[in-house]
Amino acid sequence: MAITSMPIPCLAQKDLVYNQELNRLKASAANQFSAQIDEFNAYPNRPASDGPFNANNNKAFLLTNAPLFSSSDSMITKVYNYRWWMISKHLKEYFDPTDNRNYWVVTEFFGVKPWASLSGAITCPAGQQFYDVRWLRDDKYLKSYAEYFMSGSASRLNQRENGNFLTYLSRPESHHFSSWMVNGIEAFLKIHPNNNWLHTMLPYMEKHQQVWDSLFTVKNPGSKTDGMYKILDLYDGMEFSLSAVLGLIHSDGAYSLYTKDDWRNYYLGWETTGNAEKSEQAKMYPKAFRKGYPDFYLVRPSINSYAYGNLQSLANLYQLDETDDKSHHKPGKAAYYSARASNLQNKVLKLLWNKDDQFFNTYSAGDNEFGARDYEARVRESVGFTPWYFNMIPAGEYKNYSKGWEMFSSRKGFFNTAGMTTAEQQHPYYNEQAYAWNGRGWPFENSVVYKGYANYLRNYKKGGTSNEKELLYGYIEKLARMHGNKELNIGEWYIPSNGKTFGGESDYFHSTFPDIIIEDLLGFKATHENKFSVMPLLPDDKWDYFYLGNIRYHNHDIDIIWKKDWNTQQPGNQSKLCVWVDQKLVASGPSLSEELIVNLP
Repeated sequence: MAITSMPIPCLAQKDLVYNQELNRLKASAANQFSAQIDEFNAYPNRPASDGPFNANNNKAFLLTNAPLFSSSDSMITKVYNYRWWMISKHLKEYFDPTDNRNYWVVTEFFGVKPWASLSGAITCPAGQQFYDVRWLRDDKYLKSYAEYFMSGSASRLNQRENGNFLTYLSRPESHHFSSWMVNGIEAFLKIHPNNNWLHTMLPYMEKHQQVWDSLFTVKNPGSKTDGMYKILDLYDGMEFSLSAVLGLIHSDGAYSLYTKDDWRNYYLGWETTGNAEKSEQAKMYPKAFRKGYPDFYLVRPSINSYAYGNLQSLANLYQLDETDDKSHHKPGKAAYYSARASNLQNKVLKLLWNKDDQFFNTYSAGDNEFGARDYEARVRESVGFTPWYFNMIPAGEYKNYSKGWEMFSSRKGFFNTAGMTTAEQQHPYYNEQAYAWNGRGWPFENSVVYKGYANYLRNYKKGGTSNEKELLYGYIEKLARMHGNKELNIGEWYIPSNGKTFGGESDYFHSTFPDIIIEDLLGFKATHENKFSVMPLLPDDKWDYFYLGNIRYHNHDIDIIWKKDWNTQQPGNQSKLCVWVDQKLVASGPSLSEELIVNLP
């Protein structure tokens, strides 16, 4: 059931209670954030900021720009604040000598890595970064970041070769790794609409997708995967996967070295690819490998979902542009991209969904020069949940695909002590110790799957059961706990069976957390229309209250409070969700589980 906001009658005494509590919680959240920024700034041995925001000025920046949040869960609140502090360290000013202009970019690692663009920004986490950074009040950072990758030098300069990440496929920096940047730009524009900027950027976004189409689609008429999107494990941000292992084992010729007994010697972490480089097969088929890494493309649920998200976003954004001014573009672009998205959607649902496994599986590309073609890897991997991130499942058919979520809560599947695994634990090749996606946990993937599950509960099941909400909350709580106790941190990976700490980099921007809280858990759903909705998936018994505010949305200021008990002097259930727009109480609802639709003035 949805409750649409209506003007609230002027009840002075009652409004006074709510407004006083808004002022108190807003001030408390700001004070807590301020104190914790000081604490984070004092952490020793942390990487220096990539950009201008550091201990000298980041407090003023964050208190002005970041959405404020507080709750009765002090751990989740602190991790939320830490993640904004971490994000501020990755906002980088870059003077581009090719374009002769300054850009704001968002980095992942600190410094300029060989596999990054010349600015230091990397495409692999860009989709995640757009979803988090879009919530900043100032829209200049993401506008500039989008321009850099869509129309700037990164869209034209070829990714430079280096000793670690060599490839036979020349491509621009903007396409070095898979991403869903066009979809990320649409998500940003739902918060900060700007029709003139959109009109300017649309041709560049369209060209960005055309590069994906030209370089990363299967081109073998008659093959099962013809026209679908393909990628190497490496350039899908996951280095090594079990679906690739199964495809390599099934292959012969160049890849005959990969067998059930020996594959671990050649495709289980970077320390093994040197063995493949020295093999007889690598000598006989030199173009089948680069430094021992197989040139073996896969049609994965991940890359195809990202492409669907980009295509659907192009359709949505062209529709906005055509509605705004019919003279802007030739009519029909929106319909064209909508049809393309629908065509890819049908292919994914028809081919990648395995009814026996009740899961979206991976195929090897039907135009691979070496190795098996159109081979289905019968292993459940967490990337099989990616279609739900983009609401790719038709609303009327979702029950036909929902059984896959049973593996999300199963010890045979992806549920483990400290968090989600990246491969099903019942598979004989499961391995969480290797630097791979064969089981090890990756915050990048947590961000994708948790949004997919939140979409499943909110958009398809219209709220979900209490047990399903508990499952989502439990996963988010585990991810928060992983950040540590004394000195918070976010890294590349973790071991799901123990979760003692993150491994790899420190203060690493490869995943989301603010967006997980704002959109997925608390249910602030943005739209291109002049409204928004709030539908939390927070279990009723977890928190006593939450405050979310300082949100700049469609040029309005939004504050939200839910409390179990608004007046401790009065008995009875006083649960109420309240929404303020520009400091005016405009909507309220009695329950966490009902959608509250707020129309803006």
